[in-house]
Amino acid sequence: MTTPNSNRRGHGFATRAIHLGYDPASEHGALTPPVFMTSTYTFESIEEHRAIASGEKDGYVYGRTKNPTQAIFEARLADLEGAEAGLALASGMAAISATLWTLLSAGDRVVIDHTLYGNAFILFTTGLPRFGVSVDVVDLADPAALAEALKAGPKLVYFETPANPNLRVIDIAAVAEAAHAAGAKVIVDNTFATPVLQRPLELGADLVLHSATKFIGGHGDLLAGVVVGRRGDIDQIRAHGLRYLTGATIAPLTAFLLLRGLKTLELRVARHSSTAALVAETLQSHPAVAQVSYPGLPSHPSHEVAARQMSAFGGLIAFELVGGLATGHRFLNRVALAHRAVSLGDAETLVQHPASMTHAQYPAEERRRHGITDGLIRLSVGLETPEDIIADLLQALDEAG
Repeated sequence: MTTPNSNRRGHGFATRAIHLGYDPASEHGALTPPVFMTSTYTFESIEEHRAIASGEKDGYVYGRTKNPTQAIFEARLADLEGAEAGLALASGMAAISATLWTLLSAGDRVVIDHTLYGNAFILFTTGLPRFGVSVDVVDLADPAALAEALKAGPKLVYFETPANPNLRVIDIAAVAEAAHAAGAKVIVDNTFATPVLQRPLELGADLVLHSATKFIGGHGDLLAGVVVGRRGDIDQIRAHGLRYLTGATIAPLTAFLLLRGLKTLELRVARHSSTAALVAETLQSHPAVAQVSYPGLPSHPSHEVAARQMSAFGGLIAFELVGGLATGHRFLNRVALAHRAVSLGDAETLVQHPASMTHAQYPAEERRRHGITDGLIRLSVGLETPEDIIADLLQALDEAG
């Protein structure tokens, strides 16, 4: 099991999330880092510009690639993930796209898990092939299937764990070991767990991605993404994937809001997780619920793997309703405290129907084959009083069942 509060710098997770990378004395004693609202930067001389632009000297040239507010956030999140460096972008999809366009070329091959966020799945299966990249869709929880896919010599292996929307869990260390033996880099989307609960780099991953819109931002008021890893990889993604392949620059004010989110990340994720555990136990005993998928339940098929690589099990729950699509729609229309919305990781409890909403891009046959059934509900457990969340879900289930 990982120990999220361990730290090579001598301070715990929350301390680093609040303090790392900023000294108030450098900004007139301002406790909170300022928002640098500038698109460009000036230089004392042409020699200084040349030194900064070439990387010989630290500094800033133009706002598309780096901003001081952004730099503090990147340093903090990279440290929390155990990475050398990080890069913040305008959205989670921007982080994925900038990374892939940087690392891949026509003729390369990628292996992905069969269960991904809907738009990521479309990028891999529809977008990349248009530019000559081959993509193999594999069950990465099956070692034999992974071994077979690796024979083709992929450049990258990409997956989420826990996965969106059905909370499948992939053994990060096992996949990383096999992929590295075949010469492939491993990219893990850690959005659902956050570095509070899981740090894939420590388990062998090469790069970690987040939709920072979710738990890292935590308040439903921003869009952002981030990728962390070795400094050489991140510098390359900044110089290519961000600077001219996507131009997906994060706004300075968004970086400021992400810094605010990091300050309470550990507290919020702990509350999300503890409440989700109570909700999952309640759901599995209700007659309208056919099955609950939550990594913290012993009934989860990968519970032992989750317990080995996570310190707690997060705020997302997937559950299957008796009666399928019709029951699912009735349930969604009857929740009162929870909101029908496609995001997650907010203070508010959010509920959605993947087959109709986030994963409607999947062909129906693909959804069924990958465990995204018509009766599947994805629940993002919020920060409201736990008893209120449970009461709302129970009344909706009683009415829908």
